[in-house]
Amino acid sequence: MRVPLRSLKKKNIREESKQKDSLTPNSVDPSSDILQPIIEMQDIKKIYKTHAGEFPALKGVSARFYPGQFVSIIGKSGSGKSTLLNMITGIDRPTSGKILIDGTYLQDLTESQFSEWRGRNLGIVFQFFQLLPMLSLLENTILPMDFCEMYSQPERETRARSLLKMVGLEDFTDQLPSSVSSGQEQCAAIARALANDPPIIVADEPTGNLDSKTAELVLQLIDNLVKQGKTVVVVTHDEAVAQRASRTLVICDGELVDEEISKVIPTISHRSMLNISHQAIQVVKQPGEVFFADTDTLPGLLILLDGELEIHNKADTKLAKKKTGTIMTSKNIRDHLQIGHKLVAGKHKPVRLKLVSEEDFQNSVASSRSLQRLVNSLNNPSDPSSQGSN
Repeated sequence: MRVPLRSLKKKNIREESKQKDSLTPNSVDPSSDILQPIIEMQDIKKIYKTHAGEFPALKGVSARFYPGQFVSIIGKSGSGKSTLLNMITGIDRPTSGKILIDGTYLQDLTESQFSEWRGRNLGIVFQFFQLLPMLSLLENTILPMDFCEMYSQPERETRARSLLKMVGLEDFTDQLPSSVSSGQEQCAAIARALANDPPIIVADEPTGNLDSKTAELVLQLIDNLVKQGKTVVVVTHDEAVAQRASRTLVICDGELVDEEISKVIPTISHRSMLNISHQAIQVVKQPGEVFFADTDTLPGLLILLDGELEIHNKADTKLAKKKTGTIMTSKNIRDHLQIGHKLVAGKHKPVRLKLVSEEDFQNSVASSRSLQRLVNSLNNPSDPSSQGSN
């Protein structure tokens, strides 16, 4: 009798409960085992009221960010990435859900309390710089310290000059923003964001208006901030920025894609990633445990997230092993089983995977060219036409 893959949900509740409660899009991050998150977003929803009705910009986003991380958030226009960033900065407030930053629940603060808290704890770098045009670069950098009454008056100017020197603007301190280049304005905006030595830096498209040379300079500044222990969260369209980040979150239609899935299958479309995130069931196999007894209950897609999957012959001799990040379709698995091979969990530690039922996966493939290319490349690895991006 064929058992639908969805029935695995009940069978594996006990197995899933052995994992950390963070089977959220951030669960792949190794620092979560040893650090407390500096930012925790819990089921954040944001609904805008428009003339056409309510528009859900964020649909229950949960995420954790840890000290000393450089996290990029990518997504298509309108996906909700800037709204997500605005939830962290408090530029906008969620319709529901909670945001905990370094021990403070943002929803408990009044507007005036929040303004001062933000000035001390968050450094914000805007895409279009937002420097005050009538103030010099030095005065712009001093301003956050004045507002939050941080440091003494002499210390403020000394610190501002030091920050502007750090970003290569020591010779432009008395210039107005209009008299320097866009790249220099962005560097000044970073200096201003660091004025109060905040633990968290958030940036919206920090390289979006810069030439490649200046963009590289900004990325080097961000790298240095991370090395100093700052948490940097960046919204970007720039692949170069995403590649430099220690983690990348994908947002699509107001939801975060499962981070493990986006990391293992980066070439498929964001909508396909999101569909698989909704469909996938996590399964844990103990060392030596056989995966599938027959070909009637095979998943459409298998994603190996942790541990090793071994291929054994009929005599139970190991023929090969699949490592973390392996993807297999039902055809790949069936080909092994039909010649007497077995798929066995490696003997050193439990194996964690995500499975998508044949029915769900085929429905997704039918509506996604990027998934069709993925399946073709997995089923026919020697076929050149199977290669390509989404």
